[in-house]
Amino acid sequence: MIVLMSKVEIAGHKELLEDVLSELQQSGSLQIDPNTAGFIKKEDRAYIESFLPDDKTLSERVFLEDIRSKIMELFSCLPFIPSKRSYIEPRPIIDTIYNNLQGHLAMCRELTERRDRLQKEIDEVNRYTAFLDAVEPLLKDVKETPDVDFIGLILKNMDSLKVLSTFLRRQTDEKFEILTAPLSDGSLAGLIVVAKPLAENIKRGLGDRDIPELSFPPSCAGLTFPEKLSCLRKRSSEILDELDAVSMQMDSFAGKWGSIYRKTLEWVNGRLAVLKAAGSVFESEMCFFIYGWMASAEVNTLKQKLEQQFSGRVFLEELELREEDFERIPVMLKNPAYFKPFELFTKLLPLPRYTSYDPTPFIAVFLPVFFGMILGDAGYGLVLMTASYFLYRKFRDREYMRDAAKILFLSAAYAVVFGVIYGEYFGDLGHTLFGLKPLFVERRTAVIPMLYFAITVGVVHVLLGSALGLISAMKKKEKKHALARVLQIAMIMFLLSLVASLFGLFPRLLTRPLILTILFFTPFLLFTGGILAPLELIKSIGNIISYARIMAIGLTSVLLAFVANRLAGMTGDIVIGIFVAGFLHLLNIVIGVFSPAIHSLRLHYVEFFSKFIEPGGRRFEPLKKEEEEEILWKSKKFF
Repeated sequence: MIVLMSKVEIAGHKELLEDVLSELQQSGSLQIDPNTAGFIKKEDRAYIESFLPDDKTLSERVFLEDIRSKIMELFSCLPFIPSKRSYIEPRPIIDTIYNNLQGHLAMCRELTERRDRLQKEIDEVNRYTAFLDAVEPLLKDVKETPDVDFIGLILKNMDSLKVLSTFLRRQTDEKFEILTAPLSDGSLAGLIVVAKPLAENIKRGLGDRDIPELSFPPSCAGLTFPEKLSCLRKRSSEILDELDAVSMQMDSFAGKWGSIYRKTLEWVNGRLAVLKAAGSVFESEMCFFIYGWMASAEVNTLKQKLEQQFSGRVFLEELELREEDFERIPVMLKNPAYFKPFELFTKLLPLPRYTSYDPTPFIAVFLPVFFGMILGDAGYGLVLMTASYFLYRKFRDREYMRDAAKILFLSAAYAVVFGVIYGEYFGDLGHTLFGLKPLFVERRTAVIPMLYFAITVGVVHVLLGSALGLISAMKKKEKKHALARVLQIAMIMFLLSLVASLFGLFPRLLTRPLILTILFFTPFLLFTGGILAPLELIKSIGNIISYARIMAIGLTSVLLAFVANRLAGMTGDIVIGIFVAGFLHLLNIVIGVFSPAIHSLRLHYVEFFSKFIEPGGRRFEPLKKEEEEEILWKSKKFF
């Protein structure tokens, strides 16, 4: 639900400003609004003006910004080593920390450059690994003599080998040997054995034919081919040892200093937030004035806290809300424990206006039901409930994953409920094993009743959305718009009743009166809703028909489950049958996670919320102290 908000003014002696801002930061309950409109009366603007920081404050801000940028750069160099939280208070020793930071950053830059240089070199050396592994066995069959040279190369295919052989015959009068070995990518590692006087001409000729000699690192220059291979092996081992030494040095430093610098960054960010907030404060000759928004339930608590903390020298007053304020009030969502995980889907939408509705409770109530209606298999539901439990256990420290696991568990629970109603447990396996029967309807055969059921759900859902839109219009005292909503709801009911009578679901005697009633109310609909009102009515009817997807997608799922069981029985082998059925059921479960969720969300976002949700709200962003997790997230290093 959208939290009830209050417009407040905090005033006090000017010398207490920083202490008050720090206290507000600790409470994390006030969003400071620098816009004077709606806060400062016109007659008071003559002696109230924006707060101007002095030179000392500006210097401190520049100093802290420099520290923050250096610590963030330091974090970008270091690995994350879990360590105990530091309880050192940075403020009294900030100069000492800054001096150490300069040297630590220089050291980490040097280590990072060295690590990158070594990594680049090892990458170059590793390029030769496949070649070395292929040609080393070939060298065992070649006798090394002072007048023989080796030329290493990589051939794309056998055609390149033929071209090379022809070239070597002409250049050496067939006094050569070429050894090849296949590589994993389909190319060939080649080794040419030839007399040294002929080697230079051959190397130049290879380049002209786009078969260049394999170049080795400069560190291997001047060595014979077998020596080059040994050199590369040795250098690779040396580089790995150096990289290990650099990593150990960085790990040691991160373990010793990481928690201290995280604590320092936390304090620096908090202090900068206070200094930044000071720019949104107003002052007179003697006092400061802070204007902003906060949850109404927290006003008295903060008021008492400020009065006690500052001995009555700071006051908080709740200001009267005006009609124009409702367009500017920030939005904060707060929901019960059952609803809260579904805020994950609400965040995908633009934030609703303060005067609108929080979509979260509606998603929490209807989405699991729609999911269960579509999937509707008790076996699949139990599998997903188990998977969601392990997902929650594994990612309980990640808010998004934790909420996703809770949503999946609740949705899967409804799939179990509807599975019992439909009599489905891995398709008809439940009926085969323990005689599970549908309580009301078998949806595999009752296609038309399931279609009626889905459309009925759509009627209830869409009319509920329209009713909420009507309530919203009445709250705003938009009489014409409210009347248009009433007529639209009535026209939907008339049209649906007319269709039902044409299909024989209602008595045919109602057909003529319904047509006359629709014709009678159409001009009133045009008058209240405008020329586009009929189109909006047709759109609403289309929205209702869209709920047929609940039946269609559910039917696809149950048919695939039945096919899986039938194919398993047709194999004639229990092992193969279990494999076939297991694979198809697993595929159906995977589809059953995404397809029902996506289509259920679409029914909410497009068909339902369009009737009453008003987007365009401002997010509530209070002045608050950043937690360590937020700091590490912003450093983009540890998550």
